[in-house]
Amino acid sequence: MEKLAVVALGGNALIRSNEKGTYKEQIKNVMTTCDSIAKLLKQNYNIVIAHGNGPQVGNILLQNQAGKKQYGVEDMPMDYCGAQTQGSIGYLIDQCLRNVMHKENIQKDVVVLLTQVSVDKDDKGFKNPTKPVGPYYTKEQKDQYIQDTGATFKEDAKRGGWRKVVASPVPLKIENIKLTKQLALEGYVVVTAGGGGIPVIENDGILQGVEAVIDKDLASAVTAVEIGADEFYILTDVPKVYINFHKEGEMALDTITVAQAEEYLAQGQFGEGSMAPKIRAALHYVKNGGKECIITEAGQLGNKDCGTRIIW
Repeated sequence: MEKLAVVALGGNALIRSNEKGTYKEQIKNVMTTCDSIAKLLKQNYNIVIAHGNGPQVGNILLQNQAGKKQYGVEDMPMDYCGAQTQGSIGYLIDQCLRNVMHKENIQKDVVVLLTQVSVDKDDKGFKNPTKPVGPYYTKEQKDQYIQDTGATFKEDAKRGGWRKVVASPVPLKIENIKLTKQLALEGYVVVTAGGGGIPVIENDGILQGVEAVIDKDLASAVTAVEIGADEFYILTDVPKVYINFHKEGEMALDTITVAQAEEYLAQGQFGEGSMAPKIRAALHYVKNGGKECIITEAGQLGNKDCGTRIIW
């Protein structure tokens, strides 16, 4: 019997920590990840793929900055930059997965969907933007940028500079969710909700892009819930979730319940910039009808009992 799974690719599936994100680096990394996804396809899974885009959006913002400084080209807003990355990253996943499936004689097709995700215009994140994006600026550059655009900045004392910050609102509605489910159940591999989706607000049915970044893992969890996925995989750079990570008493977790995960969160066991958002996404999925969420690294996909499993 076919199973339906959502696989959320972490940033390391595209760019490793010691890399700059060149085309050659990214396509090599995506090919490795697609080799792992093929293991699930061979086990009779229908697959929906979501992915991050943080480094890629950062590079686009740097290109915008250089274009404005050298040629006077107007900066593009965050929603537009997010759409650019959905197209470019989707292309890499599409091509690499097709090549892998050809090699493995897997008879499926791939569809990449440009995905808008609706958020609440009154989300508290818009009142207190916290998500840093783009390059570092001097105080003088920051002041000029604020004068020109009205953007919000926060100082990073460790790096000695200022970065633009935007809201990270809660995803409410994946705009193409019905089509995503239909295509997945028909056997297509669907790439959707890239970078958490293009953030939009809806007013009487009219959509408008906003300056924001939606958490990729949470948007993937919403997708998994809405399409009724049997399993939800969150790929990261470690094989399992740990408590006391890199400390005395470090322990890998095999299977934990929602209650246990919530307790570990309350204890501060998971870093806010790394594992905590993944755990919250897992909790959203399981608490809203999902069967189990598996957090692991790409190379473990398809292995029995891989990763850390969060169940009710």
